[in-house]
Amino acid sequence: MSRRFDSVLIANRGEIAVRVIRSAQAAGYRTIAVYSEVDVDAAHVALADEAVLIGPAPVKESYLDPHRILDAAARTGAQAIHPGYGFLSENAAFAQACADAGIVFIGPSAEAIELMGNKAAAKRRMLDAAVPCIPGYQSEDQSDAALLDAAAQIGVPIMVKAAAGGGGRGMRLVSHMEDFVPALEAARSEAENAFGSGELILEKAVMQPRHVELQVFGDEHGNVVHLGERDCSVQRRHQKVVEEAPCPVMNPELRAAMGEAAVAAARSINYVGAGTVEFLLDADGQFYFLEMNTRLQVEHPVTELVTGLDLVDLQLQVAQGGALPCSQEAVDLKGHAIEVRLYAEDTVNDFLPASGLATAWEPPSGKGIRVDHGLLPGQMISPFYDPMVAKIIAYGEDRETARRRLLRALRGTVLFGIASNREFLIDVLERESFAAGKATTAFIAEEFPDGVVEAQPTEVDLSIAAVLQFLQGEESSLAERICNDAMLSGSTGARAIDTNFAYGVDDDRASVSVLSQGRECFAVAVGETQRQLELVDASAEGSLRVAVDGIQVDVAYSFVDQATVAMQCRGRAFVLENQYARSAGDRDAEGSRTVAAPMHGNLLALRVAVGDSVSRGDELAVMEAMKMEHRLLAQIDGVITAVYGVEGEQMAAGAVVLEIASDADQG
Repeated sequence: MSRRFDSVLIANRGEIAVRVIRSAQAAGYRTIAVYSEVDVDAAHVALADEAVLIGPAPVKESYLDPHRILDAAARTGAQAIHPGYGFLSENAAFAQACADAGIVFIGPSAEAIELMGNKAAAKRRMLDAAVPCIPGYQSEDQSDAALLDAAAQIGVPIMVKAAAGGGGRGMRLVSHMEDFVPALEAARSEAENAFGSGELILEKAVMQPRHVELQVFGDEHGNVVHLGERDCSVQRRHQKVVEEAPCPVMNPELRAAMGEAAVAAARSINYVGAGTVEFLLDADGQFYFLEMNTRLQVEHPVTELVTGLDLVDLQLQVAQGGALPCSQEAVDLKGHAIEVRLYAEDTVNDFLPASGLATAWEPPSGKGIRVDHGLLPGQMISPFYDPMVAKIIAYGEDRETARRRLLRALRGTVLFGIASNREFLIDVLERESFAAGKATTAFIAEEFPDGVVEAQPTEVDLSIAAVLQFLQGEESSLAERICNDAMLSGSTGARAIDTNFAYGVDDDRASVSVLSQGRECFAVAVGETQRQLELVDASAEGSLRVAVDGIQVDVAYSFVDQATVAMQCRGRAFVLENQYARSAGDRDAEGSRTVAAPMHGNLLALRVAVGDSVSRGDELAVMEAMKMEHRLLAQIDGVITAVYGVEGEQMAAGAVVLEIASDADQG
């Protein structure tokens, strides 16, 4: 097979597809995108030179179907395939199928992918290569008796892990031996559902370590180098939230030792291309092999910023059969970079993945700021795919400069229409332990023991929201204004009158009145507090600058409907509904007794049947979506009157799973 190619098909979507397309085009390659039916208007489709529809939205019928990807390559004459990350990027059978079809797979060999894709086999190989590993059990005997005996020898705390997967799925921490068997059963079930394999490994749990990974690169000429480390310790449910380079506690001696181990790991499997060797680093400076990812990582931008290298371009050079352009001695790390992952998720509701229309999207910019994304304003965030919207990265000459720049960037990022973790990321970066570089994998559990508490709007926020809605009402016709017996809206006759609003704040209602004192000045009362608001600049749609009691602030906003406004001020965003404008039908809908799917996903288990009595908090069903399992709980005491969901079937977001009649209804 010739190793020369001048066209690349990107077998992925979203921000990583955009990222790969840009580097490939800059290097002169013809680029081909693939897309599902729901991605027809996606950014990566428009950016590529050519694009091929590969099927409907479900991943198994599009992005995860090797035959459709290879067919798209054949139809467009693509000579190489870049898998990005996720989807087919670590599928050994797909890598081999590319080779069999005479297409260059831009990644390692199928053999390397298969070996490192199984944690048990990978750990055995690393032990043979003298790479430091955590004490544990990785043998082929998977009987409960063998695993229980191994656990007793290892001693608690123990990590139970799926051998065939990652991303936190099929993983359980056991702190007491009486919890071991239930954890074993849960991890095995989750692993079988997620990866099709229930094989498990056991490891001694390293408590409160840092998660530090080394970026490695190999070529076909026997060269292997590492490009420094990344600290990915801030994680939620074993999924990375914040990544940075270099590691805050790294020193030259430790970097040399970890780099040597990472290179040895790559050499032991004749690794070619970009890969990442992950380690756990304890407080004493001891490190242990965790796993190797045989692909480009989500967090690769921080390495690019501190090395000045384009890792996608390096992948293309190596895939062409070229030698690495730099030696280990030439790798020079400068400055500091921090990346956060912006997700569409409801942080207050246990980080439940969100989907919907991005009514406004304004990524940040500025010195040292990089944003990798594939989102367009007005685009749907699909429930079918990973909820990551963008990666926001800041670079600085030192860590504190990078942190400050990233905070400013996040405060200026606008995303309306869907819930996101933007403010949670701000909270993380503002925490003293993170600012001091002391975060470990226990960071989120320690800093957010009670989960994320929903921020409440201030009186200034309520004042601005009321003025925005007042202006919206002024632009509507008189017939469209909402009135009731308790208030009048707008102004009538020759004199101005108060317009009243009410917003829900902390389980209470805040009353706000607005009195127009001209086209740009308003007297606003929030309860007993009087404020003066003046429009300084309202020329741009969706944003304005307003003076509140003489202090000017910038505000971004988007009207959801006649009753609701989304607004962002000083980095905090709120969706505020004028309760006076709600219809009686809206209030009646709150009495619904249906249990609906909170997102698109697979209904793994139904715990109840028609006629069963349930109490508030009982588990009714389990769904799997966005790589995680989600429990559906009863919100009332009552009796199951109907079940519509079927175990093993996909359910769309909002689909009714079952119905409950409350005890009061029964009475």
